[in-house]
Amino acid sequence: MIMNRLPWAAIFLWYFGGSPAPAAADDITCFESRKGASELNQRMLKEDLPNVKCSPETGAVLWWGDPFDDTVPMGKMPIEDADYSRGTAVIKPRSPRLGMLPLCGETCHDGVTPPGEPKANYPRQIKSHKNIVLNGTDLPHGRGSIWCLDCHHRTERNQLVDNYGNPVDYDQPQLLCGKCHGDVYRDWRDGIHGKRIGEWAATGKKRWFLCTECHNPHNVQQGKRNSGFAQHEPEPAPAQPRGLDVADHEAPSPADSRHDAAPKP
Repeated sequence: MIMNRLPWAAIFLWYFGGSPAPAAADDITCFESRKGASELNQRMLKEDLPNVKCSPETGAVLWWGDPFDDTVPMGKMPIEDADYSRGTAVIKPRSPRLGMLPLCGETCHDGVTPPGEPKANYPRQIKSHKNIVLNGTDLPHGRGSIWCLDCHHRTERNQLVDNYGNPVDYDQPQLLCGKCHGDVYRDWRDGIHGKRIGEWAATGKKRWFLCTECHNPHNVQQGKRNSGFAQHEPEPAPAQPRGLDVADHEAPSPADSRHDAAPKP
């Protein structure tokens, strides 16, 4: 009986404001891609090498001491000759950050439609998850053409879903997003869209940032240009060093002016 109550206790704490204990005051926390989705604590990988350097101004990551820290292989992708096959593609899984994910498909959503709930896949108002989606009939994604069960699996709610009804892992959201955003998915796959860090060589190991690391799937219409991506505030310019007359650090120094002089006859 006690074991049966534990999941409900966890849901109660989470839903009504419960959260993990805050980090210690001495801890430095910053985000990798967007606030609320990719926070991590600064820690030492080895002497004088933190895992990340955090901006004191914006709270964003400035650089990574080890871009492959806590990463795993990306997994199988549907096209074998794309860019990820020429090197080693790794990702940082997001599922461990989603604390309620293991309970979604077991405690609340067990694959059985509750009595009185419509079985057809039409948008309807939902009574829960107001902290995620305010109005289930007016989802700010797809401009009224989709709703929850177009992305979330109908019976396995701790999984996403592809065009064929197959479950998709939360750590492989590109397989879901590519259903509608084929051109963006192609650009992401080819390295044009999105972000990667790691080795420069085409065949080198790289960490790929996944769709939901940068975009909020439940509020993709944010941003001044309704572009679906809330842009970060730029990092302030560094202070000009003392003794430097101008801030143009790329201006040639007097010692280099001899290279621009015309050759003597």
